[in-house]
Amino acid sequence: MNGGDGAVVESDGGSYYQAHQKVYPREIGGRFARLRVLAVWVLLGLYYLLPWFEMHGRQAVLFDLVERKFYIFGLVMWPQDFIFLTWLLVLAALSLFFFTALAGRLWCAYACPQTVWTEAFLWLERLAEGKRQARIKLDAAPWSLNKLFRKGSKQILWVSFAAWTGFTFVGFFTPIRALAADTLALSLSPWELFWIAFYGFATYGNAGYLREQVCKYMCPYARFQSAMFDKDTLIITYDAERGEPRGARRRTAARGAGGLGDCIDCTWCVQVCPTGIDIRKGLQIECIACAACIDACDSVMDRIGYPRGLVRYTTQHALDHGATHVVRPRILIYGAILALLAVGFGVALTLRTPLGLDVIRDRNSLFRLLDDGRIENVYTLKILNKSELNRRIDVSVSGPGVLTLDPASPSYSVAPGEVYPAVVRVRRDAYQPAGSETIQFHITARDDPGVAATHDARLLAPSR
Repeated sequence: MNGGDGAVVESDGGSYYQAHQKVYPREIGGRFARLRVLAVWVLLGLYYLLPWFEMHGRQAVLFDLVERKFYIFGLVMWPQDFIFLTWLLVLAALSLFFFTALAGRLWCAYACPQTVWTEAFLWLERLAEGKRQARIKLDAAPWSLNKLFRKGSKQILWVSFAAWTGFTFVGFFTPIRALAADTLALSLSPWELFWIAFYGFATYGNAGYLREQVCKYMCPYARFQSAMFDKDTLIITYDAERGEPRGARRRTAARGAGGLGDCIDCTWCVQVCPTGIDIRKGLQIECIACAACIDACDSVMDRIGYPRGLVRYTTQHALDHGATHVVRPRILIYGAILALLAVGFGVALTLRTPLGLDVIRDRNSLFRLLDDGRIENVYTLKILNKSELNRRIDVSVSGPGVLTLDPASPSYSVAPGEVYPAVVRVRRDAYQPAGSETIQFHITARDDPGVAATHDARLLAPSR
């Protein structure tokens, strides 16, 4: 009994699942194949080259977990800026919802790391073992020097590429030039060595061996995408009305001869599929919308002189001869929320102050009564310079009564990315006003008065 998805279910107490059958995707050209190749080059180029770019004398993109600083080109992000990361994740999730509802699994087809690295590993496999038929014959052949050489060459390419991937990954968290020097000197720290090996092994396993199994069994996106699809979502599908009944025919046969549809049952659409499905069976969760089947079918239609589009991007409404509604409630809702969040993110990032201030009151004593009748509270100011410039920071205080600082008119030089601890004393008449009050500390950059920050604190004082 067929259990679906290539599984064979037996009723006599035997194995319930058939062993996994390796998928050998056939290489195909076409407009969608060129788009995928372009996406792979752009995304992998960004991944492998970004850590090597420098800006302001440091790595342009660096997530320094030890120093708790994230450098993203001209921005320096601190733990206090974690809200921006959360904001970005929400934007990414809504973007996924919006584009999935509009045009299907574009993410899976062109931008998913699993897809991108699998494409790269397939290129390396073809380089070492040849095209599809050569790889099938090589796997079926007994071991020989030729097979050992080709399989060994593939493993060397895969392991080298995976190790480079793991090295680059760690290079986003440890300055990559220093990491390269430590690697050559064999002086990597245990954690750096662990993460290079772990990420490299994960890439090697997922892109080299698991491949379509990650998409079919491990990725949750395929499972919940149906909640975002409707009959107006752009999908890749086979036009059964035009293609059936399928069957082989002579190339010289007239179109429609013998009552056959346009599908010649060449199975190219199956051979090129990276997940090994038959698109002619309808929309399936295993389909990653790579459009390889469209390129394959179009090339066959061109050869036999039939019009393209037997397998194509379309909507269910269009297949049913209805009207497709691009603008519909879910698209409007997703789009409006996405636009608002994107604008809000841009505004918040633009208005983000390059100074941060935290105030900690000395908890060893409530207050100290001075000989001149004033009271004194001691505070530690944590002044954070988020900019790339050395700044001279002036400190002032305001609040009820006449407040003075010790030292008077304090000013501190704070280096880029530095958290400067400044101890100051705030004094005020003990009973004018009586009791504790809220005061405000103000810090201002001397070279740019518009760069400032304020923080509230509690001034403790006796009551009458």
